Amino acid sequence: MRLFSSSASPFAAKVRMAARHVGIPIETLAADTGAEPADLLAANPLGKIPALLLDDGDILFDSAVICDYLDRRSGHRLVPQDEAGWLQVKRLEAAADGVGDAAILSLYEVRYRPEDKRHQPWVDKQMRRAFRGLDFLEAHVGALGPEPTTAHFAIAGLLGWLNLRFEGQWEDGRPHLVAWLAGFADAFPAYEELKPRL
Repeated sequence: MRLFSSSASPFAAKVRMAARHVGIPIETLAADTGAEPADLLAANPLGKIPALLLDDGDILFDSAVICDYLDRRSGHRLVPQDEAGWLQVKRLEAAADGVGDAAILSLYEVRYRPEDKRHQPWVDKQMRRAFRGLDFLEAHVGALGPEPTTAHFAIAGLLGWLNLRFEGQWEDGRPHLVAWLAGFADAFPAYEELKPRL
């Protein structure tokens, strides 16, 4: 299997960590979404990463869908199958993904728009969403158990990306998330290799 990815993406990092945890080998293919390469667009018409090319030629995209596929392939080693456990993991995974979506949109406003075209109220709205989501994760991350799930990998990918793009801007008032990431990195040594990086 081959994964269209970028080294910095929190969503691609989530998939890379999940695959490593369950022992499913994935070859990563660097993709520059800004350039809209033809091979990426053939894999994902939305032009977004990650996108996974299966060995049979089928295609999956969106990190949550890819991780659900890895969960099924691994005998449900990534998501609990009891209702309460499933709800907790999927809720926290969705919150982490939503924080990432909002923060990335605010970053892109600065990165891709000329200064005179930027709309600061829109950026502020995205960051309010991101910070509310982080506050939700701060309040609930302690409920995650020690066995890694897609929620663990989504949160770890997100926080690793925030450390790249918003270091010093997200940590205040969120000691549980800061401590959780340090503990996760100790418990999952592959994090250092697979986390978002420039």
